[in-house]
Amino acid sequence: MSLGDQIAKNLPYLRRYARALTGSQATGDAFVRATLEAALADEALKQSLEGGRVPLYRAFNKVWSSAYMEVPERQLTGAHEEAASDRLKSITPLNRQALLLTTLEDFSIEEAAQIMDLEEGNVESLVQEAVQEIDRETSTNVLIIEDEPLISMQLEDLVKSLGHEICGTAATRTQAQEVVAEKTPGLVLADIQLADGSSGLDAVDDILAISTVPVIFITAYPERLLTGDRPEPTYLVTKPFQEQTVRAAISQALFFGSSRPLA
Repeated sequence: MSLGDQIAKNLPYLRRYARALTGSQATGDAFVRATLEAALADEALKQSLEGGRVPLYRAFNKVWSSAYMEVPERQLTGAHEEAASDRLKSITPLNRQALLLTTLEDFSIEEAAQIMDLEEGNVESLVQEAVQEIDRETSTNVLIIEDEPLISMQLEDLVKSLGHEICGTAATRTQAQEVVAEKTPGLVLADIQLADGSSGLDAVDDILAISTVPVIFITAYPERLLTGDRPEPTYLVTKPFQEQTVRAAISQALFFGSSRPLA
């Protein structure tokens, strides 16, 4: 497999990670572009990417760690992106980075240590810090849009275990509209394909038309939503999912609060 093919294979997932880390499609994608530009300008870095996914994320981490990169105002699509940008300037997200690498991206502690250029023990400590932060987070109301009953119940139990409340569940776009008509959620977990053939994307658009709320999409085909061709989800979890992956995504989405998931 050529270097270009290797990068193309892993790029959608690097975009997912970058967006979750920054809380913004525009900012996350800007960091990914900067990583690829750096690789093109540095032959040694370019050759290192032949090692696969870990070297690609390691190269991204070097760009991320070197300095916060401002995204031109014209690339920001609304107040939610600007709020995420402002919030990002005031944090040191090493613990969240470690958590996302080992949950959302499913790297081992050893691989995450290579990516972050840290000792494995340090990465383990950072992950534990992030988990403790989750336990201290303020609760919110959550809407679950999922047409598979067992998955919906699993998500309900998970959300409640984190101290949040369920404001409603929906298996179709119409049901989601009915729930939101009664109470606006503080967070939405949404499948893509719903029971009656309707789209979770459309159901979320309905919600975002009346309220800015963080959304986490859960799908078996994340690469279909990470093409870079159009506005895409900021928070995206792959089915079948691990509970710790959803926990990390919920924590990150609530951390940026008003970040809108579709830029």
